[in-house]
Order: sequence, then C-alpha cells, then structure tokens
Amino acid sequence: MSEAPSLAHPMRRMAGRDPRERGRASTPLELLFDLTFVVAVGQAANLFAHSVFEGHTWTGLIAFAIGVFAIVWAWINFSWFASAFDTDDWVFRVVTMVQMVGVCIAALGLPNLFHSIDEGGHVDNRILVVGYVIMRLAMVSQWLRAARQSPQHRACCLAYATWVSAAQVGWVALAIANLALVPTLVAIVVLNLIEFYGPWRAEHLPGGGTPWHAHHIAERYALFAIIALGEGVVGTVAALSSVEEISGGISTDVLLVGAAGIGMTFGMWWTYFMLPSGEVLHVHRERGFIWGYGQMFVFGAIIATGAGLHVAALSLEEPGHISGLGAVLSVALPVGLYVLSVLALWSLLLGTVDPFHVWIAIGMLVVLAAAVLLAASGAGMPVCLLVVAASLLVPVIGYELLGHRHTAEALRRATAE
Repeated sequence: MSEAPSLAHPMRRMAGRDPRERGRASTPLELLFDLTFVVAVGQAANLFAHSVFEGHTWTGLIAFAIGVFAIVWAWINFSWFASAFDTDDWVFRVVTMVQMVGVCIAALGLPNLFHSIDEGGHVDNRILVVGYVIMRLAMVSQWLRAARQSPQHRACCLAYATWVSAAQVGWVALAIANLALVPTLVAIVVLNLIEFYGPWRAEHLPGGGTPWHAHHIAERYALFAIIALGEGVVGTVAALSSVEEISGGISTDVLLVGAAGIGMTFGMWWTYFMLPSGEVLHVHRERGFIWGYGQMFVFGAIIATGAGLHVAALSLEEPGHISGLGAVLSVALPVGLYVLSVLALWSLLLGTVDPFHVWIAIGMLVVLAAAVLLAASGAGMPVCLLVVAASLLVPVIGYELLGHRHTAEALRRATAE
C-alpha cells in the first residue's frame, strides 16, 4: 500500500520549477496574494477619480502613475518569481505574507502621495516607499534563497538580488530626501530604469534566465486583469448607490451609466483574451520580457477606466461640478489606451503587424472620437458613455468575424518558428 502524500508544508529545496510542467495553474496562495492588490488598485482608482472630479487632473495623473507603477511592478516581480521557484513550503508562505503586508502599507500611503502632489510642495511618498521596500526586500530574500539552493540558476538569481537591492537603496534615499515634484520625478525615472535593467540583465545572462512557466504566467496576468476590471465595477456601483440614496430612487441616467460601465468591462475582458499569450510564450520565451512589462500599460489603462467610470458616477451625484465632456474624456481616453496597448502587445508577441488589426484600432478610435464630439456638442453624458462602450464592439465584432482567423494564422507562424 503506497504512503499517502504529506499534507504538511516542510521546507523544500528551491531548485526551480519545470517550465514544461503539465497542468500548472495558479495556487491558492497566489490567489490570496492577489486579493491584497484589490485594496491597492481600488485605493488608486478612487483617489484618481476624486482628483479628476475636483479639477486636479494633471497632479492626480502623476500621483496615479507613480502609485500604480509601484503596485503593478511589485505584483509582476512576485508572479514571475513564483512561476519559476514556488515551493509552497512554510518559508515561501511566510515571506509571501510579508509581501502582502507591504502591499497594504503601500495602499495606505497613496492618500499622502496624492495630497502632497496636489498641494505642490514636497512629495510625501514615505509610507508608499516603506510598503514598496518591504515587498521588494522580501523578494530579495527569495532570490538569495534560490541562488543558494539552485546552482543552475545561481548567477541569474544573484543578479536579481543585486539590482533589486540597489534600487531599494535609491527609493529609501528618495523618501528621506523629501524632494519637490520635479526632482522627485527625475529620481523616479532613474530608479525605474534600474528596476527595468535588473530583470533584463538577469534574464539575458549566459547561463539562461529563470525557469518560468509560459501558460502559468499568462494565467496569472489574466487574473490580475480581471481583478482590475472588477474594481472598476465595484467603484462605479458604489458611487451610483450614493446617487440613488440622494435622489431617492434609480434614475434613467443611473441605469445608463451602470449599463455603460458593465458593457465596457465586458468588452475590455473580451478584448484582453484576443491575445494568445501562453501558446506563443511557450515557444518564444525571449518575448516574455517585453510582453510582461508591456502589460503595465494595459493594467494602468484598466484601472484608469474604472476611475473614469467613478468620475461619471460622481458627476451624477453633484451635477455641474465637472462638465459632461470632462466626464466622458475621463473614460474614453483610458479605453482608447487600453485597446491600443492590447493590439500593440498582440503585434509584439506574435512578431507581426496585421493590417486588419490596425483597421480595427482605427475604427474603435473613430467611435471614441464620436462620443467625445457628442459630449462637446451638449449630448447627455450617460448617452455618450454608451457610445464609448459601443466602441469596444469594433474590436470584439472584428475579432469574431475575421480577426480570429488572422490571429490563428499569426499564431501558426509564430509557433512553427
């Protein structure tokens, strides 16, 4: 009689996972880890929405970009490491819990960041940096453990640990310096370049990169996109509920904005899965870097769309505080960025620019422009948002009618290479 598998989680050797492992899927720990980002994403979207609604669009956009970069970057680095070295032992679990604490601390630091940039004085990023550094130093401990226990990947893991540590020294120095906005932005650009260079250098060492799993990492990104989409719905419904309480009932405008929000969310979800990521990454691992970090634009656009929908709902609560055109632009611009980012990643991943998909992008932008022109001419904001939602029908219908054939052909060529 065979011995039953152990249900305990003793410490295991972090030797690296098999990148061709069958049936690899997200673990319960990864899903729990993702839940902490629900809080951070919701906080960023809510603060950005209120900044736009109050007329502080540019300062809000800067704070939003800084905060979302920190959130998404930390998530990306954890996910790629877990795809390559997840042992699910008690040490890995505890270190992951420490990172979850860091996410929550970073989320708590977002209000100070937004308020300080809006006031125009010194940028208060101290709490955000504390949370971010906790997440990243926890990752450094994981990289050092992998370097010690996996001789095959030692050089790569040490490179990660070295460059991540160097970047954290810079982030701590920036928080202590308490600089004004312009020098802070310059420092952020420099530190971000270090953050980008570290993974690129590590993955291109002669000994090879980390043993990440293509289908697993594609699933992880898809789950994060769904989290970001869900937060947009939650924020919009919460704001619309407030409108309902004030007005004493559900108005036509509330129904239209809610319908537009659901339609946009569904259209963005549909469009995201036009990208056959796992199949291509399995064959072309060298394209993983640009695909993985290029998704930051996709995630940022999704979160910003949720913030824009929140702005639209707030404008129903306090009519006249923001123009209908402003509310429509707060949604239309990130929707356009989202679809263009998805189609750009499609071309980069499959190694080809398909003219049909270019026409899809143009058609979607024409519909978005029509929504903005309608708002500028005085049409009702809820109706204009329905037109914005309709713009996503262009890539969806185009893909279902003809685009899927172009994708299948490009996928066949990419995997045949």
